[in-house]
Amino acid sequence: MRIYLAPMEGVVDHHLRRLYTGVGGIDLCVTEFVRVTHTRLPEKVFRRYCPELAAPLPIPVKIQLLGSDPALLAINARRAARLGAPGIDLNFGCPAKTVNKNRGGACLLNEPELLHDIARQVRDAVPAAIPVTAKIRLGYESRSRYIENALALAEGGIAELVVHGRSKADGYRPPAYWGCIGEIRERLTIPVIANGDIWSPEDYRQCRAESGCENVMLGRGLLSRPDLALAIRAEHQGAEYQPLNWHNISDLLLQFQRETVLSYPKQFCGNRLKQWLMYLQRHYPQAGQLFEAIKKTRDPQVIETAIVAARPLAA
Repeated sequence: MRIYLAPMEGVVDHHLRRLYTGVGGIDLCVTEFVRVTHTRLPEKVFRRYCPELAAPLPIPVKIQLLGSDPALLAINARRAARLGAPGIDLNFGCPAKTVNKNRGGACLLNEPELLHDIARQVRDAVPAAIPVTAKIRLGYESRSRYIENALALAEGGIAELVVHGRSKADGYRPPAYWGCIGEIRERLTIPVIANGDIWSPEDYRQCRAESGCENVMLGRGLLSRPDLALAIRAEHQGAEYQPLNWHNISDLLLQFQRETVLSYPKQFCGNRLKQWLMYLQRHYPQAGQLFEAIKKTRDPQVIETAIVAARPLAA
């Protein structure tokens, strides 16, 4: 079993990756997407998105690229690999309108030939020892070409494929179509990783039953429950598990706030913390109360004081 932390833009930065690595249960992370449009990106861009190039985590952190120009993606993938990236991931799953209207992310799922060309040129540009992987949804407007897209990428040379079990048009509305992921897995000879709507060990069990995938990528579920990977592993092994309580979570929140306040301009203070709280409140009601207390402030001291006040006196 391998469990990956999904690269969720606007919240999963290097601080959160390090926190989650400390919690445990995660085998691999992927950066927020690095947008490739019309140029060879400078080294500082890769180091900003992936500080782990200089200070590696105990687990690999792949650099994710997003764009539609095969040659430019290949050039930038080569640079990322030379800087020490342990893997290159290609984003064909982002559903954001601003990304799709600029020919990035899920909109490319209408062009399987382009997916193949991107995969092939990036694979050829990167040393053989560096894996090139990809993430897709089941389609753009509809779930009709997922087998074609998956085969195009596999034939292009990717080493593994993460599949989010919805189309772009589906957004994040339940259900995730895990059975479709299973159809892809049956057609490919490379590993397929299931993603989408895994909020609990029970969801993991059902996803595995429908998709046949033992390996999964966790996104919103892991943000709402930071120890979900550990809980899934315990359930998989038939072991007892004591979930993290709010005291544990508030410790993580305080650490995250203190680190991010040093990394981002003051006008963005608390933005990532607030995004995380929106997910955490699904599992921890206290997170919703904390969000209400800080949602209108960007003052770092006010935010830290609110976190401390929200912490229980004892674990």
